[in-house]
Amino acid sequence: MPLRVAVQMDPLGSIKIAGDSSFALMEAAQARGHTLFHYDVGSLVWESDGSPRGRITAIARPVTVKRVEGDHFRAEDPRRIDLARDIDVVLMRQDPPFDLGYISAAFILDRLRGETLVVNDPREVVNAPEKMFVLDYARFMPPTLIARSLDTVRAFQAEHGAVVVKPLHGNGGKAIFKIDADGGNLSALFEVFNRTWPEAHMVQPFLPEVSEGDKRIVLIDGEFAGAINRKPGEGEFRSNLAQGGYAESATLTAREEEICAAMGPELKKRGLVFVGIDVIGGKWLTEINVTSPTGIVAIDQFNGTDTPGRIWDAIERRLNA
Repeated sequence: MPLRVAVQMDPLGSIKIAGDSSFALMEAAQARGHTLFHYDVGSLVWESDGSPRGRITAIARPVTVKRVEGDHFRAEDPRRIDLARDIDVVLMRQDPPFDLGYISAAFILDRLRGETLVVNDPREVVNAPEKMFVLDYARFMPPTLIARSLDTVRAFQAEHGAVVVKPLHGNGGKAIFKIDADGGNLSALFEVFNRTWPEAHMVQPFLPEVSEGDKRIVLIDGEFAGAINRKPGEGEFRSNLAQGGYAESATLTAREEEICAAMGPELKKRGLVFVGIDVIGGKWLTEINVTSPTGIVAIDQFNGTDTPGRIWDAIERRLNA
């Protein structure tokens, strides 16, 4: 059955379609005969109508897509759409930061519950920030500290040697710093972090295994769908593709299979249909990405699979349940 799909994401003109997961999802939806709308989260509106759900609308443009870089979409004139009455599925795909704006929009979309399917489930996205939800699986993580106190971080660094410091709600490998075992620049870095972000920060031992890659594993409705190994580019320790890393094909270790099996049922229960987890050295779980996961284009290029199609299969099963 053709669906009406609204995609909440960043401007279509700004994306690089060669590796963009949101574009791949739109392309797969269109191939199934679904109608696509694109809107920016800034146009999202809740208006009272006497019901708890209210009337939820957005200024959207009907779009068609094609895999031609630089000429990859056609958009019609913008119109206001009612996300409950005019739409069957909302894909919440705008990039973080995971800030109050992101959270507020998710709470608005949560009021569509029972009327329009939102993927991933917006309330569960709020409940599962990448570097906090992962703490539920601390048994698979490297030693980890979340703190703002410089003295606390110094003690952790003295115990573990070289460490990596990350913003708690960062994304795409941005603002991740390595501090060597001598602790040089730690105090200066924490001055910057504490002035920039009001929340605590994540600190972990530097894992030398990262030179061999940081594996992105995709789960769809809690089931393993594919993986790539992301390796750092020259002069970098960060392996994120957005930071100059490159991808290679990958299979799962026994430990990674254990990690997927441990979290799969909970992901499905929470309505987190499309999730990307990050594992270093075949054993160290570092993040669970639920806001706008990526990696499916590279996975399909290596494996000859159709991960966007599998995601739409999962969405359609939920609609028909």
